[in-house]
Amino acid sequence: MEGMRYVVEVEKAREATQGKPSMGPVYRGKYQNDSTTPPIDVLNSCWDIFRSAYEKFPTNAMLGTREIENAKAGKYKWQTYKEVYEVIQKVGSSIRSCGYGQGVKCGIYGANCPGWIISMEACNAHGLYCVPLYDTLGAGAVEFIICHAEISIAFVEEKKIPELLKTFPNASKFLKTLVSFGKFTPEQKQQVENLGVKSYSWDEFLQVGENQNFDLPVIKKSDICTIMYTSGTTGDPKGVLLSNESVLIAVSAILQFLSSCKHSLRNKEVYISYLPLAHIFDRVIEEAMIYVGASIGFWRGDARLLLEDVAELKPTIFCAVPRVLERVYSGLQNKISAGGFVKQTMFNFAYSYKLNNLMNGVGIEDAAPLFDKLVFSKIKQSLGGRVRILLSGGAPLAKHVELFLRVVTCSLVIQGYGLTETGAASFAQLLNNFDMLGTVGVPLPYVDACLESVPDMGYDALASTPRGEVCIRGGTLCSGYHKREDLTNEAIIDGWFHTGDIGEWQPNGNLKIIDRKKNIFKLSQGEYVAVEHLENVYGQSSVLESIWVYGSSFEAYLVAVINPKKDALERWAEENNITKDYNSLCEDPKAKAYVLAELVNTAKAKKLKGFEFIKAIHLDPVPFDQDRDLITPTFKKKRPQMHKYYKNNIDEMYKSINNKTSA
Repeated sequence: MEGMRYVVEVEKAREATQGKPSMGPVYRGKYQNDSTTPPIDVLNSCWDIFRSAYEKFPTNAMLGTREIENAKAGKYKWQTYKEVYEVIQKVGSSIRSCGYGQGVKCGIYGANCPGWIISMEACNAHGLYCVPLYDTLGAGAVEFIICHAEISIAFVEEKKIPELLKTFPNASKFLKTLVSFGKFTPEQKQQVENLGVKSYSWDEFLQVGENQNFDLPVIKKSDICTIMYTSGTTGDPKGVLLSNESVLIAVSAILQFLSSCKHSLRNKEVYISYLPLAHIFDRVIEEAMIYVGASIGFWRGDARLLLEDVAELKPTIFCAVPRVLERVYSGLQNKISAGGFVKQTMFNFAYSYKLNNLMNGVGIEDAAPLFDKLVFSKIKQSLGGRVRILLSGGAPLAKHVELFLRVVTCSLVIQGYGLTETGAASFAQLLNNFDMLGTVGVPLPYVDACLESVPDMGYDALASTPRGEVCIRGGTLCSGYHKREDLTNEAIIDGWFHTGDIGEWQPNGNLKIIDRKKNIFKLSQGEYVAVEHLENVYGQSSVLESIWVYGSSFEAYLVAVINPKKDALERWAEENNITKDYNSLCEDPKAKAYVLAELVNTAKAKKLKGFEFIKAIHLDPVPFDQDRDLITPTFKKKRPQMHKYYKNNIDEMYKSINNKTSA
């Protein structure tokens, strides 16, 4: 394609061959100075990231939590890099004293906190595999991960101990040592000890390796440092194997990207840690913060209190998933609407003035300095007043939300794209480039990208508007899936990781995500949904004839269009003394509530995950048919056509959900 000013072609397109679809040209971000030598190439492991920061910035504040006095949260209390280093030394010695060394799997279960980072760094230092335990992957996921990864020792948040104990006795086949970030009750200690599992409070564990010294093992870049379990398909979670090198290069990509945009990370940065460290997005960002000697402040673990923590911490870097930013957007819109005619008029004028300047290429600091002070400063204060970079990832951010935040937050808003398997750092928007609005930007340093045609879906990577499956190559890629060579060989072919996302190159070189291969899509909170699997599960309900489940990456919930069973619905109506014909029943709110309740019962019985529950439905008395082009002759659903046909119903369902959640 001509005119792709943000990327450079590094390999020519490949025509389709027997057994392989065509592949478009390979592109690399044009802004990269040198994609061969990462800036932290001298380091060999994730431990070296922390060690080098400790040596350079020993007195810098590193980890902070809010002091709680009389049930009220106060100021942040900080541990320096030197103080954290000393605790890591004790934890590492205790781990080794328990007999655990290089290659052993160590679980970490709980919300982000200093203990999480300290445990992770102790694993990094002594060559253990850090394996986050993440319960939102579904019922039984924690037990599955412990057994599948063969975790020997686990660190756990005190309030998560009851959940962890549910994994016994099966987990005790592998898990032999438990360490609480707080304490265990006598009953809990007795329960695990009866199964031959040792348990320690945090303070007790720090004493286990006292006065013992252990040499750190030699750790290679190719050594695995973490196994991150992720959903993404039906069945059990998949363990993504990430090497030290993949994390190092991902951190390098972020550092070089921001440096090339003249917004380098500094040792005076302050970061709010609330996105799960069990996800690669936050893990890589926090590794980057540690490398530059920045300060990491932790939230209290309550989403309702997040903005209070932000106001107290006053971060300079704020990372979020779209769901969080959409809440910020809705809250700001409500405040603006409640401001009265004069304030609204002034805001609208200031907004239009600044937007116009930004669209014309004026830098964010110079676009409207007076209005920033008079109008937008209060909005900036809602994020603490010091945020200079706001990074969105995990799922697509709605275009109108992105545009609004770019104008009113007085900070640089960057939307990025990546997966656990690609080390998170894959694509990002260039700063102050409004022609990247609504896209995921361009490949980050050390990343090559191309599109592969998907003939079955009508996507052609060689067309004038190239569309196809996004494929990524580079040093950030994972080493495969733990104990699943079959899935590894499916996903990584000739060095290319096949993401399952359908992308479209824009004329100037941006990438836009437009679809999901195999009818697996991501909700706004970042969770994958396998829609055909859910339709099979819900289809077992006795009130359904057929069901089409729909979800959007801009929404947090699933909705569905249903053909109910006529006799089941009429029988319910008779039992409830409702005298309406079948068509009228499909419009009756009580009938909808009844069918939805039956779906919820099915979801509970089949132990579906919370985000897989359907939150709103539309009842269509007319079966999905070929006359409306909704199904194929073999009765397969035509999903794009169904979306087009039921679009108004979908909009109404999401409107009703959002009205309920905001009430």
